[in-house]
Amino acid sequence: MYQVGHYGGALAAYAPLGTVVTMGGYGEIAIVGGLVCVALSTLPDYDHRLPLIEHRGPTHTVLFALLVGAGLAALTAALIDASSAFVDAGVVSFAFLVGVISIGSHLLADALTPMGIRPLWPVSRRRYSLSVTTAANPIANYGLLGLGVVAVLAGIGIVVVFG
Repeated sequence: MYQVGHYGGALAAYAPLGTVVTMGGYGEIAIVGGLVCVALSTLPDYDHRLPLIEHRGPTHTVLFALLVGAGLAALTAALIDASSAFVDAGVVSFAFLVGVISIGSHLLADALTPMGIRPLWPVSRRRYSLSVTTAANPIANYGLLGLGVVAVLAGIGIVVVFG
């Protein structure tokens, strides 16, 4: 998928978590989490710019999603520790989830294409693909964006009605 499709996929994947966090009284943190999730959603495609790394190789795996989640959690813990006397485990766990969801949404969107992904590399080289659409299909990309916007609006609606 292209950038706009990955943004939509990230919004759709993050909306349930953002809704729950907002319902828990942490709306500002939920907004920051959503922005970070969307910002990181195209990170796996930086493999285009890396020599010796094939496209949809190591950066398109569950392992990479876990590493990004761990990195975001570590960064969050360092930032919290620098500004207060303690590290909030809930916020650090939330940061981990944001990182995993962001990369995970990218993997799911790319699995829609015929090229697919190898999410279990290096354990398995098996490629997974739903072959629903090509990555360049503008209808699919904007459709994912629309789905993401609808998911976020539904979450906002839930917060307004039940929050």
